[in-house]
Amino acid sequence: MSAVNKVLIVGGGIGGLCAAIALRRKGIAVDLIELKSQWTVYGVGIIQQSNVVREMAKLGVLDGYLDAAYAFEDVAIYGPGGQQLARIPGQRLAGPEYPANVGISRLALHNVLSTTAMELGANVRLGLSVESLNDRGDSVEVVFTDGTDGTYDLVVGADGLFSKVRELLFGDTYQPRFTGQSVWRYNFPRAAQIDHLANYQSAAGNAGLVPLAGNLMYMFLTSHEPANPWMDPATLAEQMRQRLQGFSGLIGELREQITDSSQVVYKPMEVIFVDEPWHRGRVLLIGDAAHATTPHLGQGAGMAIEDAVVLGEELTADGSVEQQLERFMARRFARCKFISESSVLAGDKEMQQDRDFDRIGLVKQMLARTAEPI
Repeated sequence: MSAVNKVLIVGGGIGGLCAAIALRRKGIAVDLIELKSQWTVYGVGIIQQSNVVREMAKLGVLDGYLDAAYAFEDVAIYGPGGQQLARIPGQRLAGPEYPANVGISRLALHNVLSTTAMELGANVRLGLSVESLNDRGDSVEVVFTDGTDGTYDLVVGADGLFSKVRELLFGDTYQPRFTGQSVWRYNFPRAAQIDHLANYQSAAGNAGLVPLAGNLMYMFLTSHEPANPWMDPATLAEQMRQRLQGFSGLIGELREQITDSSQVVYKPMEVIFVDEPWHRGRVLLIGDAAHATTPHLGQGAGMAIEDAVVLGEELTADGSVEQQLERFMARRFARCKFISESSVLAGDKEMQQDRDFDRIGLVKQMLARTAEPI
């Protein structure tokens, strides 16, 4: 009999929902709680690179959203005027029937994940978090913020950068750190030539275009914001245009179409890495709660999805809960640390305007590392 039969997942983002799906497919009972009273989705779109496509296929959800996504093969890196510097072929890690990469709106992805989790029998409650955890050794007693309680074999904190579960485990030892950069995003009708992930480099920052659907793409831009200034929401379009002045070509053309501040998604980059085992007793952190990083390599959500797949595999393998979680850490720690540190390094080199930094080499290294089995 498995050591874990009933799990509480705290957090209903990508990592939490994927964990719910992975565990339900293994026959483990799942309660999932989400702090938001309404399941709103932040952001515009997301890149799912080849390793993520592989894991989403394992979870049995990829077919459910391919029609709502944009499948593509290659990643290309360009100079600020659009001159191609490198083109990196994609790898079909999920099998020849699936694409190498996928771009999808966050709303479409959320709809598939949340619907699948509930169809599989996950019990979802919104507007709720944890108040306290009492690990009794053979179970965890949980008091929720609405005064109710429950008992679980394992609690999984998938509650993001400002994780309540992490605070309950580690106190204030780990706090999010602002990196000095922010990221801007804006949707456009898809340009015909953007049938791949297009990354543009300039001395001032890094921009890119990601196809999301046949008629939709989004632009992302990183900028150096050393003082982490407050941004007036009414000026976001103007501010984003200003930070794109170093680009010409297609990015320059699109820059002038950024006119609606309400459609600009602006976010300061904050990171955290729990540099010790992510579990204590029968409580575990996954995703951004343990290893939030910057978007420079497009692998933040991917690492959370991989966490979910590995957790499902280990919790239904032999051994005690402690042994299962130790194996989970052995499979996840170094891989996530590499992505975290490499992503932060790319941002640091942008801010330093280091012209000798081999970003293309780092991207190739990342793709090779993530292509390895987890």
